[in-house]
Amino acid sequence: MHLCLRLRPCRAGDCLPLLPAELPGVDVWPAHCLAEPIPRPLPRLPVGSRLYDADGTELLKVTGRIWLPSPSGLNNPHAHDCPLVTALTDIAPIPIPDNDALCLEVRKEGRSLAWITLSDKGSQGLREDLSGPVIKDMAAARLPLCHSQGFLLPDEPALLRALLTDLALNQGYDLICTTGGTGLSPRDIAPQVTATLLDMSLPGFSQAMMAASLAKTPHAAISRAVAGVLGRSIVINLPGSRKGVLENLAAVLPALPHALDKLHGDPADCGG
Repeated sequence: MHLCLRLRPCRAGDCLPLLPAELPGVDVWPAHCLAEPIPRPLPRLPVGSRLYDADGTELLKVTGRIWLPSPSGLNNPHAHDCPLVTALTDIAPIPIPDNDALCLEVRKEGRSLAWITLSDKGSQGLREDLSGPVIKDMAAARLPLCHSQGFLLPDEPALLRALLTDLALNQGYDLICTTGGTGLSPRDIAPQVTATLLDMSLPGFSQAMMAASLAKTPHAAISRAVAGVLGRSIVINLPGSRKGVLENLAAVLPALPHALDKLHGDPADCGG
């Protein structure tokens, strides 16, 4: 896919929205918007997609999505569903005519990962998240990752429900892991929230994680962790401890590349 943009100057690391053009040739955008896509409407760009110039230089990466009001205000009452792009290098003013645009190649190579750490104390800054980053490290060792992002929430059902729905159905992450909230404490809410959202379950994943945990401790029997598919995302509940994450994720990681390929339409046979 190619996308033609009028890039604005920015620094490496800047994360900015990409708005569709509303009035060609008229600068009606807020100052914080990065570029104007030509033509409109803007195609949907998966999280983790990278935009390359003609020399093969990585300029931008899609790192999220956001709804923004129309920059033309009352002339258009509808909000825009916009990708958030992060600059991968400093971008200077492009010396091209005002009516021309820079055509960039869009490629997504690898998988996108989101992890959600559920912790009341962590969300208040009272506990360091030691389990979430382990998910990224383990997944990256088995999957080619094009993008990863962590999230930290208190143990609140509504917040987890909203974030899982957004990450899977709006942001379009390939793999979403939660950590914490899988046991029997009153604030353990990950399994019941996740189960109500799934389009289909992956009982084999849950069974593999349970078997791995039971081999270490009989206390694993109280885990209620579930796994399944929401949209085109695989969602997996993991325990809250770093040790539990290591044991449970190791049990399903070998199956994840094939599972993601099949979920995304790989027609190849499943034979060994």
